[in-house]
Amino acid sequence: MRIGISANALKLSGGLERYAMDLVRGLADAGFSGSRKPAFFARKIDPALPEAKLVEPYRIPVSFLPGKFRDAWFSWALKRARRKANVDVLIGCNRVEGSEIAICGGTHIGFLNATGRREKRSDRRQIALEQRQYGAARVIVAHSKLMRDELRTLYGIDDDKIRVLYPPVDGARFTPVDASVRARLRKQFGFADDETVLLFPSSSHVRKGLPLIEEALAGSNLPVVVAVAGRAPDRSSPHVRYIGYAKNIEDCYRAADFTILASSYEPFGLVGVESVMCGTPVIFPASIGCCDAIAAHAKHVFEPGDAADLRRVVGEALQTGTARAPVSTDAILYDASIAAHVGELIALAQGIAQRR
Repeated sequence: MRIGISANALKLSGGLERYAMDLVRGLADAGFSGSRKPAFFARKIDPALPEAKLVEPYRIPVSFLPGKFRDAWFSWALKRARRKANVDVLIGCNRVEGSEIAICGGTHIGFLNATGRREKRSDRRQIALEQRQYGAARVIVAHSKLMRDELRTLYGIDDDKIRVLYPPVDGARFTPVDASVRARLRKQFGFADDETVLLFPSSSHVRKGLPLIEEALAGSNLPVVVAVAGRAPDRSSPHVRYIGYAKNIEDCYRAADFTILASSYEPFGLVGVESVMCGTPVIFPASIGCCDAIAAHAKHVFEPGDAADLRRVVGEALQTGTARAPVSTDAILYDASIAAHVGELIALAQGIAQRR
């Protein structure tokens, strides 16, 4: 069985590009190496990455086209490229027709509905491509129950075609530390002993809900600081402090008291699982997909878009105290290892290949 992976890029990035790199490493560990290397189809491939050595790369350039036509061109060119690579089962981590296993880490209709954005012609093209991908796929892997519900209600997909598999997280990287290491990290980031730190990891602050967080904290006497890691905020406010781009985001989780998001649309939210695996509880809206995967004692949940409820939940969370012990390791309610996730995908791929 020859497995192929399609993604927008093989490079250090977030979202489904990072997920695709996890699949590459997991498949190599599962024995898909040498002559069994997976074929990897992408617009951009960084040859310096170790993962690039674990695949047979197929670059499909799209930069010569206007942006609105690139998805469709890539999907069309992929059909020929996969035939050349003799791929039996294709795992589609981006919008492409012909992927036997379609990975759903978010839907465009769901995004438009959640953000209230008016549908444009370019949106209709993306939605049509999604619909063709989901319609032709043998299995759709939904990264959360929220995605399964959107596939059923917004795209009319039968439930028996959907498999919910939460995405993996690197368990060797995201781990708790003892109190002495945590104290050193807090000092490194400039956090005072009497500050309650709410970590806000983001490069898209409006989408991740920083304005709502600022609204909830404005005029309050809550003794908190929102530590923004990623892109610098557009403006300063009394409760917000920028701590820079964090290459080692795991240390930010370990130093903080809570991780907070107020996203308008977050199909899963790996940030939540990463934070809890580092021992730090989360303050999240109920609409974030990963809430189903986190135990009650490790999360504080508020109504989406409700600043008053967020203020209330932050106040209740503070009652747990700042000199906290890490949340327990059983707070993640699934096996988040790459090996377990890739094992499930291999089983799906084998079933598809055998039925041909």
